Amino acid sequence: MTPAALTTEEPVGLRHWLILLTVQVTTLTFGMTITAANVVLPQIKGALSATSDQIAWIVTANLVATAVATPLTGWLADTFGWRRLLFGSLAGFAVFSALCGLAPSLETLVLFRVGQGAFGAPLMPLGQGMILATFPRRLHPLALMVWGMGGVLGPVLGPILGGQLAEALDWRWVFFMIVPLTVFCLAVAAVSVGDQERGTASRFDFTGFVALALAIGAAQLMLDRGQRLDWFESWEIIIEAGVASVCLYIFLVHSFTSDRPFLNPRLFLDRNFTLGCLVSFVMGWLSYTPMVLFPPLLQELKGYPDSLVGYLISARGIGNWVSFFIVVQFTRRSPRLCLATGLALQAIAGFEMARLDINMTPFDVFWTNLVQGIGFGLAYTPMATLTFSTLAPRHMVEGSAVFNLLRHFGSSIFISISVVLMIRSSAWSYADMSSVLTLFSEALRFPDVTGAWSAGDVSGLGALDGEVRRQAQLIGYLNAFHLFGFAALLGVPLCFLFTTGTVPPPSARRRWWLWR
Repeated sequence: MTPAALTTEEPVGLRHWLILLTVQVTTLTFGMTITAANVVLPQIKGALSATSDQIAWIVTANLVATAVATPLTGWLADTFGWRRLLFGSLAGFAVFSALCGLAPSLETLVLFRVGQGAFGAPLMPLGQGMILATFPRRLHPLALMVWGMGGVLGPVLGPILGGQLAEALDWRWVFFMIVPLTVFCLAVAAVSVGDQERGTASRFDFTGFVALALAIGAAQLMLDRGQRLDWFESWEIIIEAGVASVCLYIFLVHSFTSDRPFLNPRLFLDRNFTLGCLVSFVMGWLSYTPMVLFPPLLQELKGYPDSLVGYLISARGIGNWVSFFIVVQFTRRSPRLCLATGLALQAIAGFEMARLDINMTPFDVFWTNLVQGIGFGLAYTPMATLTFSTLAPRHMVEGSAVFNLLRHFGSSIFISISVVLMIRSSAWSYADMSSVLTLFSEALRFPDVTGAWSAGDVSGLGALDGEVRRQAQLIGYLNAFHLFGFAALLGVPLCFLFTTGTVPPPSARRRWWLWR
């Protein structure tokens, strides 16, 4: 299908909605795998006799493979077409998911997780690009909202279903449950998706791809393993930082000097696309941070069981559902205001999370996650609509790959920063509070007030130390939530820099024909 054909608004029929159903379920399935595996890491650790550092490679290897393979989506779609790429990705994803469930050792499980991440990487950018290129622009808010339900609910449903299956059966079923969903997607794709864009790819830029892959992979490893290895006190982190910096420099220089670069830098001449990538990077900061911080907070400081934690975190998904009732009309009337409102609600949720104390109730956790979910749902649809509103249709898949790459990379960066802030500020707070608690402290002179926190015996000292550690850890989490709130506020001014036109201005159209 040519760009000219794609720009004509053909009547929306059954094929369009089948494509939307296919990519929605595909995105939901891929989203579930991101978070479901985290729930069963303790089980896998015991079953495969692994250490904490070894078991972390199950998550790290998958993230690195996904990050490296995501930029390939545009070139693969232009080479093989939508249908072949979607079929190959789904089939490989299903096979490696099943192999993960059958893995007899940690080494094979890590290897299969690499394959799962590599084959699953094109699913989200390809799905988004297919929707934007297939549906007329007037229906982009509605289509993106329906598609976004899968992208948002997948990471929420993953821990709930994964935790239930792991408790009832075994950790292996967390991977087995992905297979039937993937087979369903293949069946629907067989009757709905064509081979659009097949054979339109330019020469593959091997130098650009290798440089970008090494830069992303090294940076992802550095961010994921930095805290465990004490950052630049470790030679591994120093080497990874050096490789990432050098390869990124090579990629940028090569992209601006090559006739046919791996990722077309001229995409960023489009104002809305450039702003959208920046906002996508910020939204990546906000995507998974509460889902990473709340489970250990509630389990370690409040003693909540895994099942209750999963249900409380699912409030984010309920918030997304609530937002879907208003986001389409809001986006059509004022997409910039809708995006700003969504980011502002996430900032409010972050600051309210930062006001929690050690006596927080399940309702406190529920409603703050609910507001964050509403804000995320309100922000994602107008963000994607504005980002791609002026981009040429044949660049939708390539642009979607860059868009999703920055969002995922933003998640990795901000989660690492949040964890570092939480751990370091907890240690500082423990040191500060410990320094004022001595045998001569006025507060310890009243047994009716201190209760079991007595400095007169070993058990009392242990109880007092445990409470100080608990309060210090809570301060660390609250500081991370403050950072989350400020990060959301940072994106609000960017919302009003977008243009709201639905077609490129004449100068942009002239540039587009020159690029061809």
